[in-house]
Amino acid sequence: MTATTVEDLDRAPARAARTAPAPIPFSRLMTVELVKMFNTRAGFWLIMSMAGTALIATASVILFAPDSAMTYDNFGAAIGVPMTLLLPVMAILSVTSEWSQRSGLTTFTLVPHRGRVIRAKMVVAIAIGAVSIGVALAIGALGNIVGSAIAGVDTVWDISANQITMLVLANVLNLLIGFMLGVLIRNSPGAIVGFVVYSFVLPTLSMVLGNFQQWWEDLRPWLDFNWAQGELYDGQLTSTQWAQLGTAGLIWLVVPLAVGLVMVMRSEVK
Repeated sequence: MTATTVEDLDRAPARAARTAPAPIPFSRLMTVELVKMFNTRAGFWLIMSMAGTALIATASVILFAPDSAMTYDNFGAAIGVPMTLLLPVMAILSVTSEWSQRSGLTTFTLVPHRGRVIRAKMVVAIAIGAVSIGVALAIGALGNIVGSAIAGVDTVWDISANQITMLVLANVLNLLIGFMLGVLIRNSPGAIVGFVVYSFVLPTLSMVLGNFQQWWEDLRPWLDFNWAQGELYDGQLTSTQWAQLGTAGLIWLVVPLAVGLVMVMRSEVK
């Protein structure tokens, strides 16, 4: 055995420096999250139920509505009711599945930067929501043509392109509320219950309080996000109404989402 001297070490060839692996492309993250939206029975049937409820709502208008109600606006309103409930649930499950199905440890090990994963989930949820709304509107348009032909009345297209844009925006904001609750609570039943409370309990309490307290009636458009979102369905917003939507959205969407993101970054994943 020979001793290794300092001179021998100096003469030894230097090892090649190890380079850090390239980060996973964001497009690949979105592709993975898109697949994860459909690869569970709950996710698959939730997506399918959106098209199914749109068909049922369209058929109900054709079968039960009077001839005078055969308008695109009524078909869109009938389809919009289930969509406002299903889209946020889809967004909730896209986030909470990492914790409820215990896949978060694998996901955040492969992609340590959790913020990139959450961003990919949000982009995919918004994209699927926008496509779902487009499909629902297309089904409503087909129902409007078929329904008016069956009733023997003129086909009425009483929704403008601007109203459709506002309708899509309103549903995307509603979807983001569900996404925010998923990030904040990270538990599927808890987030869904939270969305039910937000959508049905809080608006009722806000309405009752507004009927008895003038100060809340004055502040309601600025503080009640449900109320501010409702103006989008009319298709035309004034500058004041846009400001009210932004203020209420900051309180009910942006700030809670930021808090939820901080909690996701710091929480232990098991």
